[in-house]
Amino acid sequence: MESVELLRLNLMIEPDLQSFVGFLMESSRHFKGNAFRTSRACLELNQRLRAAGACRGQPFPVSLQLRDRSLRACWADQELCIMQTGEVERSSVEQLRDHLHRSTAATDPEILMQRNAAMERHLHETRARTEQELAELQVKLLSRQAELQVSIRQAETDPLTMLPNRRAFDERLNQAFRYTMRQRNSPLSLVMLDLDFFKAINDENGHLFGDAYLNRMAHILRSVIREDVDCAFRFGGDEFAMMIYADFGTACEKSKQVIQQMDGKVSVGIATIDQHTHKDFTLEDFIHASDSALYEAKNRGRGRAVVAGCAQGDTHLCGTACTVKVSCV
Repeated sequence: MESVELLRLNLMIEPDLQSFVGFLMESSRHFKGNAFRTSRACLELNQRLRAAGACRGQPFPVSLQLRDRSLRACWADQELCIMQTGEVERSSVEQLRDHLHRSTAATDPEILMQRNAAMERHLHETRARTEQELAELQVKLLSRQAELQVSIRQAETDPLTMLPNRRAFDERLNQAFRYTMRQRNSPLSLVMLDLDFFKAINDENGHLFGDAYLNRMAHILRSVIREDVDCAFRFGGDEFAMMIYADFGTACEKSKQVIQQMDGKVSVGIATIDQHTHKDFTLEDFIHASDSALYEAKNRGRGRAVVAGCAQGDTHLCGTACTVKVSCV
């Protein structure tokens, strides 16, 4: 005969387990099993079910099955053979199954109350445990987010000057450019800066002096921009940049301050976009305009700032609109 499930119960409380053992004994008598051997098997089953979590006020499904000519108690991924039955007639099996189902259909009201109380406790404990786990997960998530923010800052920070690096420049300038071109309510200036003759200064005075010189430049850039509004960057080597939310006049004034404080040894290229900039003007055009103005400043003798003509959207005028030479005493 194929496998037949005779009974299925949830062993939430002690009376459920006692009932299940009673049904096992009834089934053994029905199939004329040895009462002593069945009792021993039930004792072992009691221990194993309790160890697995039965009678703890939460659903614990078990079943009684007739399979492979044996009566078996099954739960989770485990089972225990209660007795060997040999060949049995189908009618006998059906009779036993009907009897067991009728026996479990009518339940003592006191047992029902105990079961409901156990279920209520289980739900309360589960809710409390879930809330605790969610709180712990939230703490871990916040910690992980903080770690991630630190990692991102480290990845986007120049380790010498602690200015944002080229990676941060690319991301922030892209966002600022798109916002300015879309909103058209405030200008944005890009200032590219090169330290003049830095290699010679580094070679003549040594790398420690060169590092201090770079940090001096970084400190000056921070001092001339507005904190949490504008931003200064170090690309690497002697190349720096400023992103200033202002017109080219303001950017030019800040550039003059940098040149003066660096003893006239900085070349600067400035490009600005505003409400007059042509809608087809691209981020690449913006960077190229500032870069071209920087090279124009170098070609005109260094130690000066050149403002590109990007405010009018005319990239052909880049590098020719305005030149500022700063005299340092």
